[in-house]
Amino acid sequence: MKRNTWMPRTRGVVLALSLVALSSGAASGQNRMPAQMNRAQMQQMMAKWHPAAREAMSFMTNKYGPPAEMTASMAVWNKTGPWKRTVISAQAVQHNFPGPHPDVMEQVIDYRVPPAMFSALAMYDGSVIVERTKGEMSARCDKEGANFLALNLAHEIATGKRTAGDARRMYAAQVKAMKAGQPAPYTERLLFQPMMGNTADPDRPAM
Repeated sequence: MKRNTWMPRTRGVVLALSLVALSSGAASGQNRMPAQMNRAQMQQMMAKWHPAAREAMSFMTNKYGPPAEMTASMAVWNKTGPWKRTVISAQAVQHNFPGPHPDVMEQVIDYRVPPAMFSALAMYDGSVIVERTKGEMSARCDKEGANFLALNLAHEIATGKRTAGDARRMYAAQVKAMKAGQPAPYTERLLFQPMMGNTADPDRPAM
């Protein structure tokens, strides 16, 4: 697997400190891990995870607290920040746009995409995932900033502001700016208000 060469590595606490937060129940409510799962068990569970997945786990735990669910193959957070759901997968999917990197973290929002825009979104970025029936849109990368960027541009495509080709060029430009330490606002947060429910499209019977 190629190393991530286009996004800067996340700075902050190391994984061990994140696991302390996990085992101590740093977050409250639905994000608290089961009390019977101790730090040693979690470390063992993550032993064979892709390095990018372990780094994403460290980032998410530091920023949002421990996951709501964790298995040997994934960790899940619900309703953190702007996200309806975040899923970190133990195994990576190789993605080469805009440069080689491993996709390990999928972050989901409620969003209804007009069916006529599905093809444009597919041409824009294969790691932007639209589920018409559920009324969700997600981005899958290895950094939250990249997911902000992907969804901000997907929103502009879905609303007719950009073409797929223009969005791809803008994506690359924002990544280059971020790497150079220049302003890259599309990577900092969602620049639109996510739709809060009522986005599902169950379609209609045909028989």
